[in-house]
Amino acid sequence: MRFRRAALALLLLLAATGAPARAEDDAPSPADLPPLSLPAGEPQAKPEPAPAQGSVLHLTAVLSAADAQPLHAGVRWRVFNEKTELDGSHALVADTSDATPALTLPDGAYIVHAAFGLAGATKRVVIAGRGVGERVALNAGALRVVNQLGDVPLPAARTRIAVFVPDKTNSEAKQVATLTSGETIGLPEGAYHIVSTLLDAQSNGVVTPTNSVVSADLRVPAGKLIDASLRHRAATMTLKLVSGPSGVALANTSFTILTPGGDVIREMIGAFPSIVLAEGEYVAIARHDDSVFQTTFKVESALDRDVEVLAK
Repeated sequence: MRFRRAALALLLLLAATGAPARAEDDAPSPADLPPLSLPAGEPQAKPEPAPAQGSVLHLTAVLSAADAQPLHAGVRWRVFNEKTELDGSHALVADTSDATPALTLPDGAYIVHAAFGLAGATKRVVIAGRGVGERVALNAGALRVVNQLGDVPLPAARTRIAVFVPDKTNSEAKQVATLTSGETIGLPEGAYHIVSTLLDAQSNGVVTPTNSVVSADLRVPAGKLIDASLRHRAATMTLKLVSGPSGVALANTSFTILTPGGDVIREMIGAFPSIVLAEGEYVAIARHDDSVFQTTFKVESALDRDVEVLAK
């Protein structure tokens, strides 16, 4: 009887205060929870992105089918849908310069093209519900050309290297690339003709090819890096028209440089213009105040010097 009176008194008290009756094991509603605050300096976590739909295509390229190690740089991959468009083209679905990419693609048939310099190979790939790994053999090699002046390596800006594919009658039948000294380029397996031209940086900033030209024939095998060294033999000559040995150079002088056979190499104007010439013998003609003077001189490799033309 005493217990019933106590319970009745508790219900009357709850009714009087307006508090809702609730069992002790009921979960609180969201409105009853305090707002969540993060510690200072900690950003709120972002939701993870939804996984991409499709399977992963892993690609690696090798220079030759016998190579065990894939290329780790210099490869460009392009993946096309095998299905042709209305205009006959294939839609590009992926393009990457990662050497060993992992591409997530929907199921279907694709055309994969790998390019390494001028070398390239194409392979058909089918993705059907699971990841695929493809290894593409390029049947290619690599070429690196280093230029020297005598025994000293030349800066890349001092030379221009042309790469040709020869035919039976012409070693320079088709130019396929232009390189700088020390640059490496991928090439399909085969025979090549390379030509290096030494460049002359004039005082006015103009870069001019010189008559120092070196060439070589070589073969690039699949899976190999070919290192070629081309050695120029040339020097810088500074021309002066003087009234006597070791005299002061006369201004407003025009110079013409010729081979012993009379072929013109270069024409220049100034008190002491400079020119890079291949090793050999030359004729210098100086014109000043309607007078003409000349001398012969010899160029020795890597020996820069003055060439004086006596005005008498």
